[in-house]
Amino acid sequence: MQQVLEFAANHSLLAGGVVLSFIVLVFSELQRKARGITTVEPQEAVGLINADATVIDLRSAEAYARGHIVNAKSMPFDELTAHEEKLKKMSGKAIVAVCDSGMTASKVVERLRKSGIENIYGVRGGMNAWIEASLPVVGGKKIKKK
Repeated sequence: MQQVLEFAANHSLLAGGVVLSFIVLVFSELQRKARGITTVEPQEAVGLINADATVIDLRSAEAYARGHIVNAKSMPFDELTAHEEKLKKMSGKAIVAVCDSGMTASKVVERLRKSGIENIYGVRGGMNAWIEASLPVVGGKKIKKK
């Protein structure tokens, strides 16, 4: 403990930066919880999927075709309003939303929770985190360009 205090005294800017980073992290997490956005780690998403959750892939049809989570339904973000009623009918079971990096999924989760769908979760880090965690990805059907 003495060494930590000595280090902090000798490197006050560095120690202050660490404390400030910690405060910002805690504040942002509390803010996310207050807004009701629920994200899960890829491994937690696997648990939801094994418990019969529906996976919706918010990426483009081309990205979906390159690889997606097993049994994921392609619902590109720009076409989501057309699928909103279908999602409301599925609200009895968990829904897992995934995009490339997790940002779009967070927005969709927030929007759908406001519309009354409570049991929806976004994958933190999106497909990038899913692939990085070495979880299974399957290729889709080839898409004809219009």
